[in-house]
Amino acid sequence: MTATRFSLDLAEKLKAIVGSQYTLTDADKKKPYSNGIRLGGGEAYAVVRPSSLVEVWKVLQACVEADVIVIMQAANTGLTGGSTPNGADYDRPIVIVSTMRISDIQLIDQGKQIVGLAGSTLFGLEERLKPYGREPHSVIGSSCIGASIVGGVCNNSGGALVQRGPAYTEMSLFAQVTENGELQLVNNLGLDLGSDPEEILANLQNQTYQEADVQFPDKRGSDNEYHERIRDVDAETPSRFNNDPRRLYESSGCAGKLAVFAVRIDTFPIPEKHQVFYIGTNDPAVMEQMRRDMLSTFTNLPVSGEYLHKSSYDISKKYGKDSYLVIDKLGTKYIPKMFSIKRTVDRWAEKFSFMPNKFSDRIMQYMSQMFPNHLPKRMEDFRAKYDHHWIVETSNDGVAEAQAYLDTFFKDNEGDYFACTDREADQAILHRFVTGGALTRYHIMNGKDLGSIMTIDVAFPRNELDWFEVLPQEIDDKIAVKMYYGHFFCHVMHQNYIMKKGVDGKAVKKQILASYDVRGAEYPAEHNVGHEYLAKPALREFYQKTDPTNSFNSGIGGTSKLKNWQELSDEHTGCGCHK
Repeated sequence: MTATRFSLDLAEKLKAIVGSQYTLTDADKKKPYSNGIRLGGGEAYAVVRPSSLVEVWKVLQACVEADVIVIMQAANTGLTGGSTPNGADYDRPIVIVSTMRISDIQLIDQGKQIVGLAGSTLFGLEERLKPYGREPHSVIGSSCIGASIVGGVCNNSGGALVQRGPAYTEMSLFAQVTENGELQLVNNLGLDLGSDPEEILANLQNQTYQEADVQFPDKRGSDNEYHERIRDVDAETPSRFNNDPRRLYESSGCAGKLAVFAVRIDTFPIPEKHQVFYIGTNDPAVMEQMRRDMLSTFTNLPVSGEYLHKSSYDISKKYGKDSYLVIDKLGTKYIPKMFSIKRTVDRWAEKFSFMPNKFSDRIMQYMSQMFPNHLPKRMEDFRAKYDHHWIVETSNDGVAEAQAYLDTFFKDNEGDYFACTDREADQAILHRFVTGGALTRYHIMNGKDLGSIMTIDVAFPRNELDWFEVLPQEIDDKIAVKMYYGHFFCHVMHQNYIMKKGVDGKAVKKQILASYDVRGAEYPAEHNVGHEYLAKPALREFYQKTDPTNSFNSGIGGTSKLKNWQELSDEHTGCGCHK
């Protein structure tokens, strides 16, 4: 069959399944799906947007028959390009299957567990659970920009919450391509939904199953050991990281190497009482001592502990201000819409050569500076005094325990703290959240005088004492801007840099990552390997076992982009990943 004949045949089949309106072949309309939110992008033959699980199954059947690569995509909010094509060196066309029209969430056992369908979001889950006094696994960061439940599980995402660890489940419904090239459906949800694939998928989406059809298998719906693991502050390994073989199981950690229709996960009771403490110090050792004390001696583990270096504080204050104001004034539910508007504005602006690059970002940045300072006075006072800022959230009996500890601790140690009002707590957490996108905005506004952005997501060992980075002078001299922030209790740090003009960022990254190898650190910590990092042996073997023909999300983690995993090497990645 000629390429033209192939194109016509598959395109018509996809249109017949999901409709012409939801089969995108125009380059301009495909771009929001074929380009990552921060990096990555490539050519896709088509983007399809099914409205049901049965339509997804039929699309997969057509794609397997046509022998194309499938990329399952939910919210496309990943930061390492792992849900889009990467470059052009694939041996087969790529079809992106966007699942965001399939957003149903079903409650089990009065909301103690839920089944999230392929496009369901963390924000939607948070709203769904509120009447039951429960909350999702993740309630910071990704939930605010519309990240999906299934995407979080597939990428082992999250872990900001000290008691819960990364997103994980052993109960899911997925399709995979066998060694013989056959598409099969696997139902490990613990729900009796029938036997035929279309019957199973229709019964799930329509929720026609009865209470008697719900089973409670001896399988985890969350990482229920993490709260014990993180307490071991003398362990020589990190508490969590993306390549961790302990948490690679079917859909969990699959990074799109399976077509996941639904996951079943645990939910958690909303605390009756909570208190946020804002801590400042100029000594990294002081923070490390507090971390070790709280994890190893407290009866009640804190809820979270978000770290900001003063450089991140300042950049976030100026270049994350518009995101802060939108969320603060309009709520998190507006963020996905804002991203959609931004993409539309930029797409139209690119049609005119006189319009600047990233036009929407520039307009939002200028507009944000018209508003007064949005941060509370006590935070600003701490910024003037301290280099290191730590936002520690506690709940229930842990509030009094933390208060008593901090009162005693700062009698003899450098630094200080204050107990946030509810408003200050919201402001501090939101300021930390918008940090993630602030460096990109900084680069957009100042990039003509700077080199490339280089990001690292690293998990240091639990027993690491010298956690704050001090770079060798020969590396430091190549960097113009540094940002440090992260989830300090689990030693997960986001270390972002902008190179000086003309510096090879990939080469600098290799040098820094090599130093982490010596220290026993793992990377990435919570962002999927995407097209930024090489999948290490355990993860690479998991991918190959899960997807033996390399039909789904080929090339992820620097692996082969070729059918049946031919030529599994770096030469097809183009990602500058570090071994």
